[in-house]
Amino acid sequence: MSKQAAPRRVGDKEALAVATQVRGSAQKLNLVAALIRNRSASDAMNILAFSKKAMAVDVRKCLASAIANAENNHNLDVDALVVKEASVGKSITMKRFATRGRGKSTRILKPFSRVRIVVSEVEEA
Repeated sequence: MSKQAAPRRVGDKEALAVATQVRGSAQKLNLVAALIRNRSASDAMNILAFSKKAMAVDVRKCLASAIANAENNHNLDVDALVVKEASVGKSITMKRFATRGRGKSTRILKPFSRVRIVVSEVEEA
């Protein structure tokens, strides 16, 4: 006997992509994710392509993956896709140290974040 297939985490007309190890703080990443929420997928790709924020590169890769998942895995129309959800959360934090004067040291925290993007197909009215 085999294990049952896991249920889908999103709806029928939706596709999901998750970037789990994005190097940067969740606060900076959330500023970029806010730019693309509730936009059409093509508009969101253009916004991220021309954004000056460094985090936009990683969010753009994740969005491209969500669009590809929608097209190839779920047979959705790419032109009718809308970014339904773009959420950001904390992941691991690497701890490093820097030596300071008089034999002391301080902590350097290098945070990682995760991005979850859900695109859905919307009928045009």
